[in-house]
Amino acid sequence: MINFMSGHSKWASIKHKKGAADAKRGKVFSKLAKLMTVAAKEGGSDLNMNFSLRMLAEKAKKANMPKDNIERAISRGTGEGADGVQMIEAVYEAMGPGGTAIIVETLTDNTNRTLGNLKNTIIKRGGNFGAKVLWMFDKKGVVRVEDASAIADRDIFELALIEARADDIIYDENALSVYCAVPDLQSVTEAVVSGGLEIESAGLEYVAKDEIKLSEEDEEKLFTLMDLIEEDEDVTNVFSNAA
Repeated sequence: MINFMSGHSKWASIKHKKGAADAKRGKVFSKLAKLMTVAAKEGGSDLNMNFSLRMLAEKAKKANMPKDNIERAISRGTGEGADGVQMIEAVYEAMGPGGTAIIVETLTDNTNRTLGNLKNTIIKRGGNFGAKVLWMFDKKGVVRVEDASAIADRDIFELALIEARADDIIYDENALSVYCAVPDLQSVTEAVVSGGLEIESAGLEYVAKDEIKLSEEDEEKLFTLMDLIEEDEDVTNVFSNAA
């Protein structure tokens, strides 16, 4: 049964604001390039046939990533590039301030380096690296829209999302987040685009089954820790069950 909700995780809002700041720090290019390389390796270089790669390429263009960089990242994934590197995806688990569960997605050419850096960052700030928390999350497709005010008829729009097999439709003022099962991400994304909205992001995320409320002190500690984790160029995504 689909849920129509107002408001969403405070941490999700913070995370997306941080995403914009991360782009300004210039690290977004290298992270996107790695993701496009893997997407091209798994699904080929044809953007019309490779949905994941198409979404990443569009995100790269919005971030003003040079066309040459995009093409080079794709070529690297298909083995056409001269600087091909074996990239490995890995997911790490940890407990953070206030008993929060943290999931870190990485993409790296050196797992020992990535593991060492993350372990050091998390333990130094009182976290429990390696704690088993994955069971607290579901992996879902998530489509996010920064400004959903262009929806002409919300009832018709939501009906289209339901037909595309969306699970949850969440509004937060003008922002919109749509959740779905992993196999339905493409159909839900296309339904959002057909509704006349510009997508901020579309991809797979670890979504907490239950969120926890933190004290102001622990919330600030978590914010600092997540910020430090995201600064690692091998890190592609960080998720928490903080409300």
